[in-house]
Amino acid sequence: MIAPIVNERDIRVLRQCDIINNIHKMYGKPPSISRPEGFETLVKIILEQQLSLASAKAHFDKLQAYVKTITPISILELSPTELRACQLSRQKARYVIALARAIVDQELNLEDLSHATEAEVRAQLTAIKGIGDWTAEVYLMFSLQAKDIFPLGDIAIINTMKELTMVSSKQAALDRAAAWRPLRSLASYYLWHYYLKKRNREWVSG
Repeated sequence: MIAPIVNERDIRVLRQCDIINNIHKMYGKPPSISRPEGFETLVKIILEQQLSLASAKAHFDKLQAYVKTITPISILELSPTELRACQLSRQKARYVIALARAIVDQELNLEDLSHATEAEVRAQLTAIKGIGDWTAEVYLMFSLQAKDIFPLGDIAIINTMKELTMVSSKQAALDRAAAWRPLRSLASYYLWHYYLKKRNREWVSG
């Protein structure tokens, strides 16, 4: 069984860094949140692109209420109008359909990803229209429990890095995050934890 990203041994290691230690002192450790592997989770992550977690969850819940069970087949049976009625933008409707089509056409086998390398997971997922690095990285972290991911395209991560480390660019943030190797996923959890707690927001699980 893969060890969760949030675990006491790795927390002790990362707390040697003042930035992580200060977050831990202020807000405690981040919750150990994971997501099941599979199509439904990837749909959720696509809906989360450039949206708050709460808004994305509302859209997902509406889609789920409409189709009952979210599968590639159930998505492909919907018309663009039906997807729009579930609050999916035209763009995200296209992305979800592209993912469903890739699975039905056997261009993508999600079960194989759990045995693939990080590079292979990235390559297979980002080959699908609408899935970029951020979506692949979130899936790697939350579903596959990859330990050394730093989602450079995440606004909350970058804004928190700028606030706490005074970096001025994404490249500078990436360079600074190198100190957290090979536990950058756990460091990212701490940065998200800080961002949410400071704004009195909660993690959205699942």
